[in-house]
Amino acid sequence: MSSHASNESMSHEHHHHHDPEHMKAIVNRLSKAIGHLESVKKMVEDDRDCTEVLVQLAAVRSAINNCGKEILKEHMSHCIVHAVQDGDEKAISDLNEAVDKFMKNS
Repeated sequence: MSSHASNESMSHEHHHHHDPEHMKAIVNRLSKAIGHLESVKKMVEDDRDCTEVLVQLAAVRSAINNCGKEILKEHMSHCIVHAVQDGDEKAISDLNEAVDKFMKNS
C-alpha cells in the first residue's frame, strides 16, 4: 500500500490534540522497531541463521502490533470520544475500516 493511498483514504481532520507524552512514547516505540528491523536486515545481509532471523522478525512484528494497539487506544480515547460528541459518523466508520485492515495484517 502506498503512503499516498493510505493518506487519501484514511485522512480526517483532528479538532483536538493528543497527549504529547503518549505520542512521544509511540514515536519512540516505532523508532525502536525500525532500529530492530534494520538489525534484522543486517542479519540477512550477513547470511545469519534463518531461524534466528525469523525469531527476530517475529519480535519486530510484535513491536509494530503493540504500537498499533497503543495508537488505537489513543484514537479511541481522544478522536472517537470527540467524534461521538460531534456526531461525526465518518470518523467511526473510518475507525472500523482501519481496525479491519490492522487486524487482517496482524
